[in-house]
Amino acid sequence: MITPSQGFATDPWRLLKKIRDVMAAEADPQQRLGQVVVTVANHIVAEVCSVYLKRAGEVLELFATHGLAPEAVHATRLRVGEGVVGLTAAQARPFNLRDAQKHPGFAYRPETGEELYRAMVTVPILRQGRVIGVLAVQNRAERSYTDEEVEALQNVAMVLAELVASNKMVAREEWAEVDGIAVLPLRVTGDRLAGGIGHGEAVLHEPHIVVDRMVSDDPEWELRRLQAAMAGLRTHLDRMHERVSDIGSADEAPGDILEAYRLIANDAGWLGRITEAVNTGLTAEAAVQKVHNDTHARMGSVSDPYLRERLKDLEDLANRLLQHLSGKLTSPAFGELPDDVIVVAHDLGPAELLDYDHARLRGLLLEEGSQTSHVAIVARALDIPLIGGIKDVMTKLEDGDWVAVDGDNAQAFVRPSEEVRDAFDRSLRARAEQKQKYAQAKDLPAETKDGVVVSLNVNAGLLLDVPSVADTGADGIGLYRTEIPFMARSQMPDVSEQEALYRRIFEQAKGKPVVFRTLDVGGDKLLPYWGEDQSEENPAMGWRSIRITLDRPHILRQQFRALIRAADGGELNVMFPMIATVAELDQAKHLLTLELDREAGSGHRPGKVNVGAMLEVPSLFWQSAALLKRVDFISVGTNDLLQFLFAADRGNRRIAARYDTLSPNVLNFMRHLVVRCDAANVRLSVCGEMAGRPLEALGLLAVGVNSLSMTPSRVGKIKEMIRSVSIAEVTPYILAQLDCANDSLRQKLRDFARDHSVIL
Repeated sequence: MITPSQGFATDPWRLLKKIRDVMAAEADPQQRLGQVVVTVANHIVAEVCSVYLKRAGEVLELFATHGLAPEAVHATRLRVGEGVVGLTAAQARPFNLRDAQKHPGFAYRPETGEELYRAMVTVPILRQGRVIGVLAVQNRAERSYTDEEVEALQNVAMVLAELVASNKMVAREEWAEVDGIAVLPLRVTGDRLAGGIGHGEAVLHEPHIVVDRMVSDDPEWELRRLQAAMAGLRTHLDRMHERVSDIGSADEAPGDILEAYRLIANDAGWLGRITEAVNTGLTAEAAVQKVHNDTHARMGSVSDPYLRERLKDLEDLANRLLQHLSGKLTSPAFGELPDDVIVVAHDLGPAELLDYDHARLRGLLLEEGSQTSHVAIVARALDIPLIGGIKDVMTKLEDGDWVAVDGDNAQAFVRPSEEVRDAFDRSLRARAEQKQKYAQAKDLPAETKDGVVVSLNVNAGLLLDVPSVADTGADGIGLYRTEIPFMARSQMPDVSEQEALYRRIFEQAKGKPVVFRTLDVGGDKLLPYWGEDQSEENPAMGWRSIRITLDRPHILRQQFRALIRAADGGELNVMFPMIATVAELDQAKHLLTLELDREAGSGHRPGKVNVGAMLEVPSLFWQSAALLKRVDFISVGTNDLLQFLFAADRGNRRIAARYDTLSPNVLNFMRHLVVRCDAANVRLSVCGEMAGRPLEALGLLAVGVNSLSMTPSRVGKIKEMIRSVSIAEVTPYILAQLDCANDSLRQKLRDFARDHSVIL
């Protein structure tokens, strides 16, 4: 019997080397697995070492053992969550027990003969962040294994993961859920993440580097390799950033996402954990994979969208770092691609998407993804239809399958009939003709049939967005999001940097008005260099936006200083976000006045300063009498306003669509606001997503809104709708419906549009 005092028979590094020799031996996978358990038992204080592998149906099967009854191999099975082994698989974490039989979850299998054993350590066998099995050691005496021994077992589990996966000891087909026959048409549905349609050949995105060298002979050499690979990764991201710097929409741009990506690649904590893993005896590749597996196992079940997106970023970066270490680029994006590509993936990082030639991309299908995920933002910027949340899509398609993607209706047709393909071709031709028609109409006025002129503006956040004003024939920039340059830097931009940026915006706008929204961060827009904890239980209603800048007035004053200098005698429009009370507006205006007076002494003063507030918090509406005496304009941010109005998180799938933007509640609210602004002679505009949807925009026009700001791609469609409607007809129709008890007036507006030939 081995006693606890003996500890490691040899050091952990030597154990890894022994495992490496076993892996390199000429033997079939089952034999090598048997040799691994013997080797581990001989080098750690353990009479038993066993390997359980996960099979279809959430079952763990005993594949190899040293110490338990041999006849139990391939006969003993545990459900995931059953026993200590099952709990290890379910929770993706190690267990270190002095007496496993006293654990409330212990499950006894008489055929194994394990009643003799007390002490037990189990570690998950992880691959690509997923549990594929469990490694367990047991000892008759009660004891606690050391942290070093547990870490050694985790390193062994990494080696086992590659043995199991590379030799297909458990067939992938066991996990596939079959929908019909693979040669027949199939319809799949999910969540609409980016609209549009397209069709092409499926390309399954499964990039993975096989780490075939796990154990290091020279840690110093491995650290130098790691440093060189990190330098290569950073250079690659820099070049990619330059390549996509001219791509983007007014709301979302790939360059900003990649800038945040580069910050993660320089994260000291991530690199530190990889370095520590190298120092335990792993190669640089194995260390990267180990840190990724550990992170994925810890964070894989989190529901917070920001944390899940960060996890996806880390996964993509880990894969890219492995590519630089191995010198192999395994993504399908670097191979020969068909002319029309539909990328199918479990999930996708923004940089992974940008590896593909976007001139060939026709659509994206993902098992995961959300409206706020980085890949969705990039897809919308590239105008590529994207459907997310398609269950098991990777098992339902094969490379080369013809797929038609309908992003507008969140459905895709796999191996569609000729009739479906012809219908998609017709729709694509019609959309191309429509875009051409919008381009030809850009100089036509946004004027209704009965002569009501509507101001159409664009939302922007980057310099590359500003030319869209001229391209679309818009009247100006109704919302310039100043926070994006703050988020895309590794440190706070100083006054001179901000001034240079704002000056270029004025120059490129060529005299058309620009409304600058002051810094709007917090919530889901975090600054990477912010020195304090930004996590909150309810960030949408927490320390964000104007609340931050009023608490940190030097930030707001520096921004004012830069804007005043950049205006250089011209008109300056400043808008404050997330104002909840008039007192907050007064505080912000006081800081602006201080800077105007300060700059006047230096010869810097705009010709005219217009001050506005965003109405996003319903409480501000009830102070509208005092508010309207203090502002030159009001802009309604419908995205936040509606979630506060209905107490419904717009990021929550279960309730995001429960309350309609065209409900009587919303239109009543807007109507009362229009009346009050008109009486006070204060300009009113809407700059949220509602303004860029034809039917919703029709509802806004009906209650008296005559200024809209939206993404540039929506301007043509909204202008077409405006030029086809008569305000004198739609307004009395809708006003008569505002007191009804319906949840929505959407269908009534559709009926009106159909009956009056309004183009939607």
